[in-house]
Amino acid sequence: MPDFGKYTKELKKLIEEADHILLICHINPDGDAAGAMLALRCWIKSQGKIPEMISPNAMQKFLLWMNDVDKIIDFHHNAETGTRIINEADLIIMVDFNSSQRMGKAEQLVVASKARKVMIDHHPDPDKLADLVISDVSRSSTSELVYFLVNGMEGSEFNDIDFLTAVYVGIVTDTGNFEHGYYSGDTMRTVGHLLDRGVDKERVFNHIFSNFSADRMRLKGFALHSRMVVHPDLHTAYIWLTKTDLEEFNHVKGDTEGFANMLLAINGVVLSVLFVERTGFVKMSLRSKGSFNANELSRKCFNGGGHRNAAGGEMKGSIKEVVQHFENVLPSFRKKLDDAATEMVR
Repeated sequence: MPDFGKYTKELKKLIEEADHILLICHINPDGDAAGAMLALRCWIKSQGKIPEMISPNAMQKFLLWMNDVDKIIDFHHNAETGTRIINEADLIIMVDFNSSQRMGKAEQLVVASKARKVMIDHHPDPDKLADLVISDVSRSSTSELVYFLVNGMEGSEFNDIDFLTAVYVGIVTDTGNFEHGYYSGDTMRTVGHLLDRGVDKERVFNHIFSNFSADRMRLKGFALHSRMVVHPDLHTAYIWLTKTDLEEFNHVKGDTEGFANMLLAINGVVLSVLFVERTGFVKMSLRSKGSFNANELSRKCFNGGGHRNAAGGEMKGSIKEVVQHFENVLPSFRKKLDDAATEMVR
């Protein structure tokens, strides 16, 4: 756990000295990326400064209701504006990622920038690309980490409702509404504080977890019925979806959110993987239970990373090739899968 006293002083000093602050999150931003960035912006605004925000690509539809989300520049569709903002920045704060590659097409500009750089994240093994790295893997989310940093910089509780709501969004999305991922007693005490101070949990739930299209529900049914593979002997299940599958069900960004978690509900399964075909590559989302390290598998096999129980990755090739690669390497993890499954039934 980092020394919050030290880090809050350093971060506050950097913010006070900066004239042009940029907040940037990772590509394909989730609720934690958006929540952490918007929460931090909310506090910086209270200090009399208006930071810019960049996302490497578009926000997912289920996040568009959040306050100030319309101020986030989509670099993929507004590269000229995004480039100008990066070049003008004298402080760049990177949130919810640990590798420069996660900035997509904005990576080279940010890395080359002479601005002071800060990384705030909860993933393991962060790159050394920032002047100040604040990393705490014991937190459920980067948003939870931002909550403690902001209160430290404020010197007391910062109870702006938009700040509190953004933090709550980050926590509930990265834990799947507390169904997976890492969270602690500290996390739940923080959530209790957020609710006590007025966060509307029903509103957040309805926007994030109860706002699906009929096509999305049909895609989910199809995935479970026609694209699910279960290996009971390896305590593993996965879903594979082709580009044609997505087109057939009028897929929009965010429709497969949560699919990777579903198969962990199968008795005996400790590893669940979602394979989604893109143009020229396949995107993977891995989820696990207990001691099985999804992050290790993703790093070794799919150039990915993440947390012990939630990771992601990508691999070039057709979905048939990528799934076959997974099938080939999976048996090498048999003992670790067996051990995790045994622990789960004790």
